[in-house]
Amino acid sequence: MLSGTVCKAPETRYNPAGIPLTRFSLEHRSRQTEAGLEREAFCRIVVIATGRALSNKAQALSQGQAVRVGGFITRADSRRGQAMIVLHARTLQGLDSLDQE
Repeated sequence: MLSGTVCKAPETRYNPAGIPLTRFSLEHRSRQTEAGLEREAFCRIVVIATGRALSNKAQALSQGQAVRVGGFITRADSRRGQAMIVLHARTLQGLDSLDQE
């Protein structure tokens, strides 16, 4: 599970089988305790929602909206041939506010 704000609006494309793939960027910021010390945690990650139901939920999100995503992380190659990490959504929930842990 990762929570954050949508920092790049959702875009939908279709794979050759006609399955919708909606992607957006998620920014996570929180304070975490590690080895007894507080630190700031920050990341930006691309989220991919596959299938009609999840794509519809993702398409309804707007830039700046708080969201919680559950799924799995995998490596993908960018259009420039660089390796990147993406979060493939299994669950997607829009939030009224962020209570990040």
